[in-house]
Amino acid sequence: MRRALAALTVALVALTTGALPAQAASPPVPSEDPFYTPPDQLSGEPGDVLRQRAVDVKVGPFPAPVKAWQLLYRSTSATGQANAVSGTLLLPPIPWTNGPRPLLTYAVGTHGIGDACAPSYKLRTGTENEVALIGQALSKGWAVVLTDYEGLGTPGTHTYATGQSEGRAMLDAARAALTVGEAGLSPDAPVGVFGYSQGGQAAAFAGELHPSYAPELKVTGVAAGGVPADLNAVAKFNDGGPAFGLVLGAATGLATAYPDVPFESILNDRGRKVVSRIQDACTIELGAAAPFARLRDFVTIPDPLADPRWQARLAENRAGDRAPSAPVFLYHGTLDELIPFKVGKALLSRYCAAGVTVQWQTFPLLEHIGGVAVGGPVAIEWLSSRFAGTAPKSSC
Repeated sequence: MRRALAALTVALVALTTGALPAQAASPPVPSEDPFYTPPDQLSGEPGDVLRQRAVDVKVGPFPAPVKAWQLLYRSTSATGQANAVSGTLLLPPIPWTNGPRPLLTYAVGTHGIGDACAPSYKLRTGTENEVALIGQALSKGWAVVLTDYEGLGTPGTHTYATGQSEGRAMLDAARAALTVGEAGLSPDAPVGVFGYSQGGQAAAFAGELHPSYAPELKVTGVAAGGVPADLNAVAKFNDGGPAFGLVLGAATGLATAYPDVPFESILNDRGRKVVSRIQDACTIELGAAAPFARLRDFVTIPDPLADPRWQARLAENRAGDRAPSAPVFLYHGTLDELIPFKVGKALLSRYCAAGVTVQWQTFPLLEHIGGVAVGGPVAIEWLSSRFAGTAPKSSC
């Protein structure tokens, strides 16, 4: 086991050295890769694997010593329609002898809207920025499956910030992973849910939707950090802020998920230009698309979010209005400049009122990225205790 653990971490250590291996040809971007194009007819049940292939993944320029499969699987949109979502299953070389090997369904933070931002593609090109946390989970011997979310990699616009879609994509990624025969996972495997930021929204919704949408999964714990639990509050907080582009990205994603909300029809010329530009943007370009701008600068009406159609859809994507059946680890940096700390505290209050077993962890003086850099490893250890059968604590 020590050799396997060392092999798993050597790629991370190698990044500090000057030696680089010979470079293989880069895989095609998802828009040019037929694997991501779903069949014309989507049959079967949510979580069914539509297509799979073994792939190599990298940490920077170095091969990662794991088995990996890219998956195209059946899922469900925010409006209940069948869709296809891509993802990646990772299996470490570490043997697991203590019952079924645990599976972690992992949702990444904001990667952007363009197909080349998909984690399945970034893992193959060695550009995935969350490899340290993914590696921590793999080093424990867990299998890890990462969803690309709806429309990130697969055709169509990514439904960014839509918790209803993200949560289902996470749960169906776990369902799909458990059926990959070569991975040898058991249908009785304990399942953990992990995500931060956009991934925290996805994780919270996966936990909330699990009892009704995927009750057969043995979800033992949900770790969600920096959760944009109330999109109304998050939009107002970031209106006029340095990362206002994320608000436009969220509006684009929600309008894609819900065609009944007015968006393209109310954009002015400036709005159409910026929205067109961010369609292929990844994280940095998306966040910096319109620094210190306000939503009113891009639309033809005073306050589009006041429209009852917008309010109804935003309410559907407010976390905390349904109770997860599994225990929850909720964490937030007190100086988060993107997702207000009070949004996280309000989510805690809603979960406590619903009788959820939730452990709350604050990280003083940490902003958004600091929150995951420090809190992410703590959340992984919390999930490790759930897999070990240790009773969770409650902060309620």
